[in-house]
Amino acid sequence: MVTKEPQLSKGDRRDAARAQALKLQQEQIRREKRTRNVIIASVLAGLLVVVGVGYAIIKSAGPTVSSGITAFPDGLAIPSVSDAAGGISFGKSGEAGSTSGADAVRVDVYLDYMCPICGQFEETNGADLDALRASGDITMVVHPVSILDAQSKGSSFSTRAAQAFAYVSEKAPAQALAFNTAMFANQPAEATTGLTNDEIAAIATSAGVPDDVAKGIATGTYNKFVEALTEIAFNNKKLLNESGGFGTPTILINGEKVTSDWRQPGALTAEIKAAPGAAVAP
Repeated sequence: MVTKEPQLSKGDRRDAARAQALKLQQEQIRREKRTRNVIIASVLAGLLVVVGVGYAIIKSAGPTVSSGITAFPDGLAIPSVSDAAGGISFGKSGEAGSTSGADAVRVDVYLDYMCPICGQFEETNGADLDALRASGDITMVVHPVSILDAQSKGSSFSTRAAQAFAYVSEKAPAQALAFNTAMFANQPAEATTGLTNDEIAAIATSAGVPDDVAKGIATGTYNKFVEALTEIAFNNKKLLNESGGFGTPTILINGEKVTSDWRQPGALTAEIKAAPGAAVAP
């Protein structure tokens, strides 16, 4: 006996078609983003002076580094979960401010949320780094800097996004890593206005950040922290390339710049696993 499948109503068919169309549209956006990142990375790799694997965007327009500061000034609002260098650590527990212990390898990542190469870094290495962190092999330390404000048509997206990460890390430490991942999953293109504060808050909510914390992102509590952190990075000689410039992403393992080509899947993980333990700050 053949059983007939129940017939969908006209409304159900319409809803199913819309859902399928939305799924296809989202898949297309992801494909286009991956293609764009690969093209940009290829062009920059041919233009930039490479130190180790510093396939970074050199600062052409961003915060004015004139003070020469190498430490945070007194009285500045600084997240309690950040260290003396402004890095926000994530250990085995996954909470902002945690570590995986003294024997874990320390991996520092300096990033800008508008930097397309940072997006490529996250896509290539994000899952691997998270696995190494969850297993207790590494303590991952995120430094949210802002070198591309001038590329967001006056919206200062890089600063707003970086301070949003700092704010979430302070107020909702258990959700900060998920927020970081979600920000790159929704990364805007360079030379656009980026995301509004409301859009950033919506991304935070989607990552599990409590509503009251997400709403507080718009206050810009840590804007000055991000500006100072960026200046400190520009004045840290260990982070500079042969031309004396600083760019993102900059990755360090136990305080030293990576030497492997992190663009190749698995290369960064192999270098981390070959590194001795005992975390060293940059």
